[in-house]
Amino acid sequence: MKKIVAMILTISLILGITGCANKEITPVSRETFALGTIIDFKVYDKDQDKSNQVIDECIERIKDIEKKMSANMDNSEVTNVNKNAGKESVEVSNETMYVAKKSLEYSRITNGKFNLTVYPLVNLWGIGTENARVPSQSEIDQAISNIDYNDAVFDETENTIYLKRENQGIDLGAIAKGYVGDEIKKIFVKNDIKSAFVNLGGNVMAYETKVDGSKWRIGIQNPLDTRGEYLGVISVKDKSIVTSGNYERYFEQDGKRYHHILDATIGYPADAGLISTSIITESGIDADALSTSVYLMGLDEGMKLIESIDGVDAIFVTKDKEVYTTSGLKDNFELTNEEFTYKK
Repeated sequence: MKKIVAMILTISLILGITGCANKEITPVSRETFALGTIIDFKVYDKDQDKSNQVIDECIERIKDIEKKMSANMDNSEVTNVNKNAGKESVEVSNETMYVAKKSLEYSRITNGKFNLTVYPLVNLWGIGTENARVPSQSEIDQAISNIDYNDAVFDETENTIYLKRENQGIDLGAIAKGYVGDEIKKIFVKNDIKSAFVNLGGNVMAYETKVDGSKWRIGIQNPLDTRGEYLGVISVKDKSIVTSGNYERYFEQDGKRYHHILDATIGYPADAGLISTSIITESGIDADALSTSVYLMGLDEGMKLIESIDGVDAIFVTKDKEVYTTSGLKDNFELTNEEFTYKK
């Protein structure tokens, strides 16, 4: 008997205390569905018409990016690259080129665990869709044989991407939402928005501060409990916070959970001892890629990587209910759930 669990609202970070002390400014709140999840906006400005216009602009920008980078839309740039694998180069936009090259960068950093060309494996498992299943080992081996980030050829003069072999494919699902968050931030800056909070289904962008000047308090989701139950809280200003966990999208078969974070080197969902990783930094695209990367790498390698990057911090939650943070969070993370142990 197989139980499929597809979380539409894949929120890995839950807004903790976001109440606004300045009662003169009421946020304009809006939800939209894009990128396979519900996106929630809270924009604070004295002019609510302006806030609504800014949200409209953000939604249009999100749709434009999705049409280019989705691997599930028939005529997206990514889909066209995949359809022409082993045949010809495909011209893409500057931003698809940028995001794909970022994905290639993290493919190299993780020695292929995070992988730009993971699409054959993602498509095979179908996690998060009605077709989710455990493939046979021969199917997994075949998919892995088509995964090699070195087979992605970038021509920046012609702005094209080419995959060397048929049945190969790129997938930007582990990084595109982070890029979207960065683009939304640009819209806020352009329109002189002073305070805003956006939840892109687990990718949180806490823009500037709350209107009273205090930091945003963000509750970190307890990966072993229902939505809205926290294991701890951090305070941030103008940061992106992205969490990857085994509870976001998964299905169960024969009593075993199969989650969506696939290790391209073995062909199965990652099992490196972690159940949740959160990245806190200014860059959404880096936070998105790093949250998946360190989940795949495991605690020791992941901690070493994050500590080597300036301006990036992380929270790691292990199977043993232990919580580890990088040095930059030692005085800014409060464990609130006694079920877990904070290993400082």
